Amino acid sequence: MKIVVTGTRGIPDVMGGVETHCEELFPRIAEKGYDVTIIRRRSYIKDHLKEWHGVKLIDLPAPRLKPFEAITHTFLAVLKAKKIGADVLHIHAIGPALLVPFARLLGMKVVFTSHGPDYNRETWGLLAKMMLRLGERWGAKYANEVVVISHVIDNQFKKMYHRYDCHVIHNGVSSPQFCENPEYFEELGIQKGKYILGMCRFVPEKNLHHLVEAYSYIKDKYPDIKLVIAGDATFEDDYSIQLKKDAAKHGVILTGFVKGNKLHSLLTNARCYVLPSSHEGLPISLLEAMSYKLPVIISDIPPHLEVGIDKECYFPLGNVEILAKKLQENIEADYHHVEYDMKKYNWNHIADQLCEVYNHIGNKDK
Repeated sequence: MKIVVTGTRGIPDVMGGVETHCEELFPRIAEKGYDVTIIRRRSYIKDHLKEWHGVKLIDLPAPRLKPFEAITHTFLAVLKAKKIGADVLHIHAIGPALLVPFARLLGMKVVFTSHGPDYNRETWGLLAKMMLRLGERWGAKYANEVVVISHVIDNQFKKMYHRYDCHVIHNGVSSPQFCENPEYFEELGIQKGKYILGMCRFVPEKNLHHLVEAYSYIKDKYPDIKLVIAGDATFEDDYSIQLKKDAAKHGVILTGFVKGNKLHSLLTNARCYVLPSSHEGLPISLLEAMSYKLPVIISDIPPHLEVGIDKECYFPLGNVEILAKKLQENIEADYHHVEYDMKKYNWNHIADQLCEVYNHIGNKDK
């Protein structure tokens, strides 16, 4: 079966939750004997790869203009998928899902994965939010099969679109690679067990400004404890510029986008991981932190609550004072790790679940 994937910026080593999802999942699908092609956005790609871990790669142009990038690229990707004879077109995210009806009109079988209601992100204007809602609606209505990454999204699709046959297939996480990187830590000016870790893109809905503000309340009391934020902005804007200014003012260490040994060492040695988001699907960064047995401090939004960890890990969304108190409690406690049940977030199991979806759609005409 020939599977063509679009809706992602690309793999490997491209920042983003959908990108990490595709990077982990589709080599495993290819390993099972499926013919998998991912269509990448050329402007994000720094390599000249035609294949990676059994996954074929095709690069197509996409304008680096936030409102038009995904829709333009997905349109070209649908045409390309038709041309190369895809048995199944797999579209990720609700923006690209605007093209689900077009792909169906071309006679293609479509799987649509919703990673969450992106129209709730503060980064989008009114028109963009309307188009994203339309993409979600068309994806839910016209895709042959719909995959959602959480029960929160599944319940939303039942309520809003009367789509009762969605496949709930969670995001996953790879086995942790515990390691030390003393040279990198010396470069950053941090020590093992003496830093708080944030890890995400610099966009308003992640509420990193709340984390920086909460840290500013306590940093003078605990001068040996640093705040490290790994990530950056995909599109530099007023929010990311101001966030970096505030971070510099309060001595926050910004690493930029990191992967590999540097990221593994940060996860291995942090005191805790913090995610104060107002909007998520099922954040892979949270699952990564849990796989490294880090204490986590996260906002009490429904996708975070679905993870089902100890109630003391949560704080009321937007309450900076309580977030600061949670940070202080972690700092004053002994440095420790936490055991989480990660069985349902196994990428190999998730790959098996998605293959069942592909086989189901492939057998419908038989």
